[in-house]
Amino acid sequence: MLFFNPILIIAATLPALYLMYRIYHLDHIEKEPPHLLFALFRLGLLATAIAIVLEWVGTRILQAYIDEGTMLYNAIMYFIIVAISEEGAKYFLLKRRTWNDPNFNYTFDGVVYAVFVSLGFALAENIMYVMLYGFRVALLRAVTAIPGHACFGIFMGTWYGMAKRYEQEGNRSASRACSVLAFLIPALLHGTYNFIASINNDSYGWIFVAFILIMFFVAIRLVKHMSRTDQPIY
Repeated sequence: MLFFNPILIIAATLPALYLMYRIYHLDHIEKEPPHLLFALFRLGLLATAIAIVLEWVGTRILQAYIDEGTMLYNAIMYFIIVAISEEGAKYFLLKRRTWNDPNFNYTFDGVVYAVFVSLGFALAENIMYVMLYGFRVALLRAVTAIPGHACFGIFMGTWYGMAKRYEQEGNRSASRACSVLAFLIPALLHGTYNFIASINNDSYGWIFVAFILIMFFVAIRLVKHMSRTDQPIY
């Protein structure tokens, strides 16, 4: 019954769609074509399915060797299995679709592309959670998980755009370094987000809130800076 509730569907999708709209309008110099953005959004949905499979396999292996609920278990689960599966799936599909696309001709394009993939992922994930747990979860995730995925996309896209620029300049070592950072930084942030949230201790609630606020603040400053200082790649 929850699955066909239109109110829940709207509540699950609006935050991601709004953030896509905001990022799209920060691309001041040359807007990306709608067909490409829609393709990236669909790839975000696909990344969700890929991550589900990878996490299922990883969880089965982890449970065979480490007791569930321990600190070590949670660290491996969230920093390696979840973060690498989810951010790795996003990054793989992002690069496969856009790296050689002729529309990728400004550094800020990398941010737009990564955020659209990340929010496609977040939207699919959000619908699943909201259908299972209801409207209250939609409200909570609207101010935590959805902006969180947008932040991961901003950090990924910033370094991804720089990697593309360095490659065009002939600096292959700097391009490779930025490509690694485009994956590692969002994966580390994602793992930290989930790991702190998994700790069942009231005092860690404040740490979680502080982490989210700092990450949001840095991501907002970063995306505005990248938008203002956007420059052509070619």
